[in-house]
Amino acid sequence: MTDAASSSRRKFLVVADDSPEFAAALKYACRRARSTNGHVALLKVISPAEFEHWSGVREEIERQEREEAEALLQSLAGQVVAATGLPPEFIIKHADSVRTALKQVIAADPAIKILILATSTAGRGPGPLISAIAKDGVGFAGRKLPVTVVPGDLTDAEIEALA
Repeated sequence: MTDAASSSRRKFLVVADDSPEFAAALKYACRRARSTNGHVALLKVISPAEFEHWSGVREEIERQEREEAEALLQSLAGQVVAATGLPPEFIIKHADSVRTALKQVIAADPAIKILILATSTAGRGPGPLISAIAKDGVGFAGRKLPVTVVPGDLTDAEIEALA
């Protein structure tokens, strides 16, 4: 594939985390990417280390967190390749919050066309990120971006039928 072809692909951004609903968001994004000739980007957000006393300790904590983030994304890559035929793009961002990281990433990459989120499966509302976006809007750095909200408890068959 040429660089022009890869840069023109629609990018579906998914926030990679350890929530139960993440699997539904990722499967939906993969299915949409496959059906629209797009590809998946996975964002892993790392909170800044709070250890201020010794910079060497803080740097070691940050190095370990980055290694863990890379390992998580690598573990997801096979699933994305199997579902889409293309490797995912990995984005690891240090930020105070997922929302802050999303604003930075979306502002920096105009190829990101859709943000895919899944609702919480815990039954206490849609989840903090979806609630914040619903309250404050979906403008990211002066750019409107569609957000697809997927029920977090969709089955694989339901995702296949919807996407």
